[in-house]
Amino acid sequence: MQTTSKISPFLERNLGNVLIITFLAIIYAPVLLFWYDCWLNKSINIEHEYFSHAIIGFPYAAYIIFRRNCGKWQKLGNTIHPLGGFLLALGLAFYITGTRELVSLSFPIVIAGIMVWLKGIPGLKLNWFPWLLIFLGTPNSVPYLITPYTLPLQKFIAWVAWVLLQLLGVSTRVDEIYLYVNDIPVEVAPYCAGLKMLFTSLYVTLLLLDWTGNLQNKRRVITLLTSAITISVTANIIRNTLLAVFHGNGMEQAFYILHDSWGGDLYSVGMLGTIVGLNWLLDHFSKNYNMTDEVSNV
Repeated sequence: MQTTSKISPFLERNLGNVLIITFLAIIYAPVLLFWYDCWLNKSINIEHEYFSHAIIGFPYAAYIIFRRNCGKWQKLGNTIHPLGGFLLALGLAFYITGTRELVSLSFPIVIAGIMVWLKGIPGLKLNWFPWLLIFLGTPNSVPYLITPYTLPLQKFIAWVAWVLLQLLGVSTRVDEIYLYVNDIPVEVAPYCAGLKMLFTSLYVTLLLLDWTGNLQNKRRVITLLTSAITISVTANIIRNTLLAVFHGNGMEQAFYILHDSWGGDLYSVGMLGTIVGLNWLLDHFSKNYNMTDEVSNV
């Protein structure tokens, strides 16, 4: 009887909110399952693959919202904000169109709408970072739209790879975005320019900064994000160099493994591991510096 008396008032006070959240969970469960299936099995277009970092990003965002920020969320006043209603209506309007792009975009819009509707602007401010992770992990057409503008990066990668091959004594030449090894061309195509690796690197760097408590440290944020870009571009240059060597020397199995199979995934993991290692080194040197500074002040 005591349990019932405790639960009933809670449901009475929050019945509308519980129904909204339950309804949204039901309508988005198929969408999330579809996304995860496509990411894990690589069964959809390349643009969708650009957002596979959300495999870890979405659960981490949920952890922040429902675990880490739960106490702070409960302390916020229950303020219904009209902007929340507008965002919810806009998101649901996008959803019922059935258009893949709009259905995808409706997800972060509805999440923001829920936060603002239940707790006002302070609710969105509290969970701005997990919402950003959700937004950056939601599939959209941005990779397709920026593809035409990747030509300078493609040329840069091809040129640097050519320099590396020259230093290694490999018979090669470069023509715009084409590398020729033993007169066999390898194109540094738009989707081989490393944008996916770059997006993933920046996304994982944001996760890492938050996990290690450095998200408010502007110097660390700038340093690690800049380093992530450098590591990603460098790793992709080396990858394209290896692909040119493999293809130019008839090593098609090695080419396939690195380009289309598990080798590419393993290579990406190694790149991300480098970023994690760099963050550890920065933490290590920062602690040593602080300890030295404290000793000198004493």
